[in-house]
Amino acid sequence: MIYRRYIKKILDIVLAFIGIMVLSPVFLLLILCIKLDSKGPVLFKQRRIGKDKSEFFILKFRTMKIDTPKDTPTHLLKNPESFITRVGKFMRKTSLDELPQIINILKGEMSIIGPRPCLWNQYDLIAERDKYGANDIYPGLTGWAQINGRDELPIKVKARLDGEYVEKLSFVFDVRCFFGTIVSILKHDGVVEGGTGEIEREKGTPTSTTAVEKADSERILR
Repeated sequence: MIYRRYIKKILDIVLAFIGIMVLSPVFLLLILCIKLDSKGPVLFKQRRIGKDKSEFFILKFRTMKIDTPKDTPTHLLKNPESFITRVGKFMRKTSLDELPQIINILKGEMSIIGPRPCLWNQYDLIAERDKYGANDIYPGLTGWAQINGRDELPIKVKARLDGEYVEKLSFVFDVRCFFGTIVSILKHDGVVEGGTGEIEREKGTPTSTTAVEKADSERILR
């Protein structure tokens, strides 16, 4: 309880500050590459659901072209890959597009480890997370669900894993998630363009179209 209320927040701020200092050369290199690769802003912000279902704007490096159709799920685009920039493709595979969220952590809107923040209109996932208390803690840069399937997970499984994280939340479990994330990134596990529920679709199991479309939109609102 002490870790959840106090120590975790202190560690988030300290580690985020160290991270932004150490990774500043990487930030500068990515900014340069993005500007040279395509027209448009370096960053984009997007409405997400935070602790206690309050809204905030998450920050990411832009990975898609500025002419990408707005508010259209990736799987509904005729050729999704054509909208992703060359640098963007690399950043997605390595999750480097998520690095600006260190700023969200410093602002007190996110944690390093926690459930990934929902889009404001992912009502299915928000409702499922309510069952497990997963909306009552700070969302994370990475989390338990991220290292157990990521984009491939259907809504109910993702929410259950988020609930499992809430139940097991501790310093040891956060360390496990942190190093598990590094392994997942190196292996490129669970990254599927057009995203949530891919495992179920491959098996031929029906998934909620509404939930899938709303989750997929996370990847194209650049």
